[in-house]
Amino acid sequence: MALVLAAGGLCAAVVALLLSRLDVSAEVLKLCLQISVPVAAVALILAALFIYRILDDRRQIAESEQRFRRAMEDSAIGIAIVGLDGRIHETNPAFAAMLGYSKQEIEALTFFQITHPDDVQIGRETMDGMWAGTVNAFHFEKRYLRKDGTPVWAHLAGSVIRDEKSGSPLYLVSQIEDIDARKQSEARIAEAETRWNFALASAGQGVWDLDMRKGGTTYSATWVKMLGYADGELDGDPDRWLAMIHPDDRENVAEADRAHLEGRTPFFEAEFRMRHKDGHWVWILDRGKTLERDKDGRLVRAIGSLTDITQRKQTEESLIVSAAMLADEKERLRVTLQSIGDAVICTDAANRITFMNPVAEKLTGVVGAEALGKTLGHVYWAVDEETGQRIGMTRPALGSASPVDQNSRAVLIRRDDTRCSIRQVVSPIMNDRQEFCGLVIVFQDFTDARALQRQLAYAAAHDALTGLANRSSFIRTMEELVDRSRKAGTARPAGEHHFMFIDLDHFKLVNDTGGHAAGDALLKRVAEAIRGALGPEDIVARLGGDEFAVILKAGSSAGARIAARSVIDAIRGLQFSWDGRLHAIDASIGLAPIHSNSGEVDEIIARADAACYAAKGAGRGCVSVAPDDTGSRGQAEPPLAAAS
Repeated sequence: MALVLAAGGLCAAVVALLLSRLDVSAEVLKLCLQISVPVAAVALILAALFIYRILDDRRQIAESEQRFRRAMEDSAIGIAIVGLDGRIHETNPAFAAMLGYSKQEIEALTFFQITHPDDVQIGRETMDGMWAGTVNAFHFEKRYLRKDGTPVWAHLAGSVIRDEKSGSPLYLVSQIEDIDARKQSEARIAEAETRWNFALASAGQGVWDLDMRKGGTTYSATWVKMLGYADGELDGDPDRWLAMIHPDDRENVAEADRAHLEGRTPFFEAEFRMRHKDGHWVWILDRGKTLERDKDGRLVRAIGSLTDITQRKQTEESLIVSAAMLADEKERLRVTLQSIGDAVICTDAANRITFMNPVAEKLTGVVGAEALGKTLGHVYWAVDEETGQRIGMTRPALGSASPVDQNSRAVLIRRDDTRCSIRQVVSPIMNDRQEFCGLVIVFQDFTDARALQRQLAYAAAHDALTGLANRSSFIRTMEELVDRSRKAGTARPAGEHHFMFIDLDHFKLVNDTGGHAAGDALLKRVAEAIRGALGPEDIVARLGGDEFAVILKAGSSAGARIAARSVIDAIRGLQFSWDGRLHAIDASIGLAPIHSNSGEVDEIIARADAACYAAKGAGRGCVSVAPDDTGSRGQAEPPLAAAS
């Protein structure tokens, strides 16, 4: 417009000049001059204004370009101007530094060269929309490659610059923000959340989150699956869970919930039953805590977990039943142990007493209440009857069998030093892992039985009338001596044994005149006399009737003869009187040696018997020694008369 006015003014001036040269009337010329002068002035003014506007526009464009370049250079995020072919026309230092390039290096590349191969297709739809004219701005996330080849996550946002007339795309202006640290942080958070969710799922724990800002409660997949529901099916109503609780548990749970909401407890915890979607009941352990309250103290946010404890509850119920049954069994056992006639003591692995029944209290002389917790040795001290050594209560070796130790010759020594013969059975207590847990000692008062055993054993080996060894025990002793002599292999050992066969003379007369009572009394006196005439090591026996036998344990043949004469003298000097009548008693003795070549026991006895017969034939009251060699067997040495 300014150019048109200027041109008009110029034309008016030219016309006025031409008219002044032409032959035109003064009025016309004056009129033209009056018109052209103002027009020219206006045109000049408008031209000046136009020139000023052009200069101002150029100044503003320069300032705008300077601001853009300053902003681009100083921007903390990357900025790039990219051609439609992907080549980078211009970029700022921030983008170059982000990827480790110089500005010149990166401007020689294309966006495809610096994009991670797996992310090249990202943004393809944006490019298609750009060409179609439907997309003028874009943003997405992808990975670029640094100069050293390492990937870096970036957020890309930009605009499409188009031709004003045709609308065709000219180039792209992109802003690239480094979000690698955020992505790594998100990855770590996601990994931690995955582990957390996995741990909760593995432990069978579900999570609930009550957020009043969001209008209700949300439940984790594990939580809803625990009760047979689909994910999200229970979300919403914050009070719905209370309606799912077993009626018998609801009041206790509500009270625990109120206590926590009112701040009386630091956290909420309750065990209760919840109805499964299919109708059965599931035992739940619920723990939760308030995270946020409003200014009035009302609940805003709380979070917690639920654990399926059905199996634990079933186990607890089984244990309760088992404990009740065990208690009943224990009571029956206690009554049984209290009632039986045997004494029972139980110990633990440390040998401390855990139980004593009344019979054990009576036999040990210790009250059970006083004994509990004390070591076994304070209450029960048993020794071997023959050796006097304490009978130890030892635990079995690790991994070995658990034998039951029985002892029928134990003696219990009480605190007051009195003794009691007992028969004991000691059994170790082993658990299912074969670990030693203690001992059970069962014992009985065996004093009378032991005394009876001793009496029977004594009667079996001794003559009932005289108390001397009887024939059977004497023969056993003879057999042992003969066997030892034979094993020694020496014909005449320095300390050989001798067998003495004694037969009373004139005994029948006493028995016939005084009766059996007189005979028995005489036999007792004779037994005492024989025993008194010999040494303590010599063995004296009554073989039957008025026949006696002696084993001289050591000595020479001469010593044996002397001992035999001493026996005859002792019997002769008895001066036995019955019913006022004095009876003269004598004895005949046959001697036979016992050594390796003496033969069997019956042979030795037969030789001694023959020698005794020879002594009787020689006038009674004397000693006859059987021949020692087998060649002259049966021919006794001449009888030796006893000293008068």
